[in-house]
Amino acid sequence: MNQDTQIARLQNVRKRYGAVTALDGIDLEVHRGEVLALLGPNGAGKSTSIAMLLGLQRPDVGSATLFDKDPQAIEARRRIGVMLQSATLPATLKVGELIRLTASYYPQPRSLMACAELAGVVDLLGRQYGGLSGGQQRRVQFAMAMVGGPDILFLDEPTVGMDIDARQSLWAAIRHMVSEGCAVVLTTHYLEEAEALADRVCVVAAGKVVSQGTVDALRAQVALRKIRCVTSVSETVISSWEGVASIEIHHGRKVIATADAEGVVRKLLAADYALSELEVQRAGLAEAFQEITRSTDTAKEAA
Repeated sequence: MNQDTQIARLQNVRKRYGAVTALDGIDLEVHRGEVLALLGPNGAGKSTSIAMLLGLQRPDVGSATLFDKDPQAIEARRRIGVMLQSATLPATLKVGELIRLTASYYPQPRSLMACAELAGVVDLLGRQYGGLSGGQQRRVQFAMAMVGGPDILFLDEPTVGMDIDARQSLWAAIRHMVSEGCAVVLTTHYLEEAEALADRVCVVAAGKVVSQGTVDALRAQVALRKIRCVTSVSETVISSWEGVASIEIHHGRKVIATADAEGVVRKLLAADYALSELEVQRAGLAEAFQEITRSTDTAKEAA
């Protein structure tokens, strides 16, 4: 990507905690106006990477920069918004008071109402933070993260505890921020969230970026396709065909996993003229993520 759009970077960063290596020479870039999703198993190094970019921790080796500055520099920190996985906020303060307090730290914050409308918390402004549900508190934390009008927004598991409607509303707010030129660094265990939002995905394992690219590029790394159909051809016959990895029955439809979708479809059509409800789907991000991390684990064991 264009280096002129780069606003945050980790370069050959290594970090150890005693005998544990959290980051092992990781390289990571964030560019203006993109959603970068960091995916990886627990302990892969995602949270440590974000802590480095935020200046909360220092690399043992390598460098971390934010707007070409030290991440701890006040000039850099005033241009970021942060929503961490857990936050301890004064329970007795009202939502409006929390947002105003956060806004006071920034030179050109959004107005209270503009922020509340975008985060979907207008109806909560007069309520005490401690009396809110977990999902409502997450929406308030999102409002506080974006009230400063940040150039880069760090969202660590932002929709945990939210229902489907609230999650969709937050996705819309994130897209609005990106349309204004804001960059978003997203960590999430909801792979459909990354699939819906991310311009670029970085898969982190054992403290390294093991794969990165668009969602489509990562999905293309998985050869298996899924064929769904209603057919009278038996499971035994289908499973005997070359290239068929597995076959299952879901709600009366056969679901066939294969690396040779075209060949299997031809055999199905030849064997059953009454074949119906035929669908062929490539791997989703979930399957790609599983395949990439499985390959990484296998390579690590072989080494």
